[in-house]
Amino acid sequence: MSRILVLTALDVEARGLARHLGLDPIPSTSSPRYAGGVLEIATVGLGARALAERQSAWPSPTVVVSAGACGALAPELQVGDLVTPEIVLGPDGRRHATAALTGLSRRGTLLTTEHVLEDGAAKSRLWLGTGAIAVDMESAGILAWAAERGVRAVVIRGVSDSAGRGVPADLARVVGEDGRVHRMRAVSAVLARPRALADAMALRSGTAAALKTVATMLGKLSRTL
Repeated sequence: MSRILVLTALDVEARGLARHLGLDPIPSTSSPRYAGGVLEIATVGLGARALAERQSAWPSPTVVVSAGACGALAPELQVGDLVTPEIVLGPDGRRHATAALTGLSRRGTLLTTEHVLEDGAAKSRLWLGTGAIAVDMESAGILAWAAERGVRAVVIRGVSDSAGRGVPADLARVVGEDGRVHRMRAVSAVLARPRALADAMALRSGTAAALKTVATMLGKLSRTL
């Protein structure tokens, strides 16, 4: 039987996908994990930095999915749109091909960066320079990890912020490298910059739309495989 290991950066992404898919939490784990049927969801932290230390707890998969939210680079992409690239371009310039799976239509290139993009101008420069349609911080690392193990891997992401919007630095700092949201940092950001509350609400709404789209595709993929 196929086993699909879904890897997200953030706890909130894993929790949201599990809720949409009706997956149960796996108890007694140091980081969030959820499972049901052929699917298991685990977190790898920002930039997939916790991947190496957490991998020993996961079952051997037949397919690995880099899932969660991404930022649009191409102006035509809207919040909630699905992004399933053929190629992921890493921060080191390496190109990682995704696997061809029945039921998953792939197109375009996704760019993985080492830092959060704060505004539309930064996004525009990367879109013009790379031709990538969207950006995240984990997919290149996840695909490289899967390739080392001879496991097929794909990217299923949803757009949480359009090409004209970035993630302000103070909101980016709300999430720790472990993928957890630190509430006191969020409070500090709002107190220091009143506009941060509106920005946070917009990002929360966009992330919710993105995760709903991703969960729908994951459900279809699990039934196909």
